[in-house]
Amino acid sequence: LKTAHTFVLGRRSHPADQMAARTISKAELAAHNKDGDAWLVVNGDVYDVSKFAALHPGGRMIILEHSGKDASEEFWSYHANEVLLKYKRLKIGRLEGAKDEAKTRILGNSDISNVPFGEPSFWMGSKSPYYKESHKKFRCDVRNLLEEFRDEAEEGEVSGTPPSEATYMRLGEEGFLAARVGKVGLPFTKRLPGGLPKEEFDCLHEGICHEEVARLAAPGYVGGLGDGMVIGLPPVLQFGPDWMKEKVGSDVLEGRKRICLAITEPCGGSDVAGLLTRAELTADGKFYKVNGTKKWITGGCQAEYFTTAVRTGGPGAEGVSLMLIERSPGVKTQYIPTSYSKAAGTAFIIFEDVMVPVENLIGMENAGFLAIMYNFNHERWFIIGYILAATRGVIEQCVKWSHQRKAFGKRLIDQPVVRQKLALSIAELESVQNWYENITFQMTSMPYEQQSMRLGGAVSLLKYQATRVAHRVSDEVVQVFGGRGLTRTGMGRTVERFKNTYKFAAILGGSEEIMADLGIKLSFKKFPPNAKL
Repeated sequence: LKTAHTFVLGRRSHPADQMAARTISKAELAAHNKDGDAWLVVNGDVYDVSKFAALHPGGRMIILEHSGKDASEEFWSYHANEVLLKYKRLKIGRLEGAKDEAKTRILGNSDISNVPFGEPSFWMGSKSPYYKESHKKFRCDVRNLLEEFRDEAEEGEVSGTPPSEATYMRLGEEGFLAARVGKVGLPFTKRLPGGLPKEEFDCLHEGICHEEVARLAAPGYVGGLGDGMVIGLPPVLQFGPDWMKEKVGSDVLEGRKRICLAITEPCGGSDVAGLLTRAELTADGKFYKVNGTKKWITGGCQAEYFTTAVRTGGPGAEGVSLMLIERSPGVKTQYIPTSYSKAAGTAFIIFEDVMVPVENLIGMENAGFLAIMYNFNHERWFIIGYILAATRGVIEQCVKWSHQRKAFGKRLIDQPVVRQKLALSIAELESVQNWYENITFQMTSMPYEQQSMRLGGAVSLLKYQATRVAHRVSDEVVQVFGGRGLTRTGMGRTVERFKNTYKFAAILGGSEEIMADLGIKLSFKKFPPNAKL
């Protein structure tokens, strides 16, 4: 394994890696060029595709046409590196005179990218006033950990199967779940990914976790992997009574149970102060009877705990409370088909005469709105980190594709119009990335409540700009990928998924219009009265 300091991670071993590569001459290669006896070369490696030819999705004739030859250029015009990994068993040797294999190895998903702008600048070798060596190693460790679940993520994204219980338990054991809710989650884990000491953990480490899940390129599955927890658990740990913190924190962060945030209602959307779900105190004063509905609740279908906004008082924000509702009689969840995969578990929730103990109140009665607003700041910041990483992922794919794909006799990257699209995408992303890193660094020195008070306006504006950038980048990269950018399988599937799902970031946690307006209002609250033209 190479160290994290070289920016390259280890890859999963394969029996073929441990065998001495057989050297095959060009003459021997050329002799295997017919039906039933076909070899070809990709990146200097020789593959026996004699039996595979009949199974080739594009038909066997194209295989036979290139058998006995170096088919690297043709291969990269139609396939991604994952195809070579999938069919590595067909590799039988190395072509005589081929370049050193170490120099031609294609980096995998667990490697730090060597594509320009494929990673945040610190991981590309630039200096940073914010990140340290611990952050560099932490990203590598988190990436290696998540790579264990890439196959499950891809399968779940397509089939709609949510993350397994075993996955949750494993991520809980490694401290990844705790790292995703920030410092408030540290008391509930024995370790952090890569063995990072708890005293070194900060908001920059947490941000790395949100960024890295985006690299799985399975947005619905990732939504089910912990989005509900990231936004639903912090209010419990920040404002809940001690018994609730201990019970729910342990259950969720050890991976035994799942939680979601139930605020949005069918009639209200971003209008949290206008929610209708009602919680009425029973005559004996021991319970709240809850009735109402919630909609578009990520992870709600699998959740055992619901951090729920209810109305306990009069109209407006002053009558809103926050409480923990456990899955119990009267709680019903129904799956809502959305642009996300079913793996996200997006739910419509019905509360019918649900009896909730008064002890389940989070904070004071009729004081829940402030806790919700504090939580929104963290939620919006987490969404920003995720969408910026996802945006970077599709830009990286687009850069690779533009170097592989040929049209009108030359590579796409040699076309000025394509370079213009890449320039727009990269310039917009990097400017927002730097704003995000600056705000995240400010968060490292502020307590939870102060983050919302001092950074609420900036985070709102940043979320607005980040999702506008995602919108423009999606438009550009789909055009570069063409038909592949509209296809759910193959080389363009990541771009197609991004096109279909980036709008979630523009709506969840506050729509773009709300973010723009709120950002200005919060930022100008302390406008100095003596500031004049």
